[in-house]
Amino acid sequence: MGRLIHFEIHVDDMERAKKFYGEVFGWTFQDWTEYAGMPYFGAVTGDESQLGINGALMQRQSAAPQPGQAVNGYACTMGVGNYDETEAKILENGGKVAMPKYALPGMAWQGYYLDTEGNVFGIHQPDENAK
Repeated sequence: MGRLIHFEIHVDDMERAKKFYGEVFGWTFQDWTEYAGMPYFGAVTGDESQLGINGALMQRQSAAPQPGQAVNGYACTMGVGNYDETEAKILENGGKVAMPKYALPGMAWQGYYLDTEGNVFGIHQPDENAK
C-alpha cells in the first residue's frame, strides 16, 4: 500500500488553470464542485489503459507560493513524448521556466516549470541518448 493514486493542484484562477493544463497536456476536466463544496475539477490526464494517475484542480485556500520560495509540497512530473514541443506549449500558454532542460545521462531529459498559478511541475522525456 501507499501507492500514489491522486493529486491536487491548488489554483487561484480555475478557468486559467484548466486552459493551461488542457492546452499543454491535453487534460480534460470534470466538475466535482458540488461534491467537494468548493471549486474542484477532476483532471483526466490520459487514457485509463496507460500508466499514470488522475487528479484535480482545487481552489487555493491560502496565499500562493512566492517566486524563489523553496518547494513546500510535492512536485509532480509529467511524461512527454517531445520535450521541446511541450516546453514551447508551456511557454505559449503562460508558463515559465523554473529549472531549464537538463540531461539525466543515459535516461531522459528533465526540467521544471511554473504553471499559470505559480506551482512547480516537471516534464520528463525518456531518451537513452541524453547526455
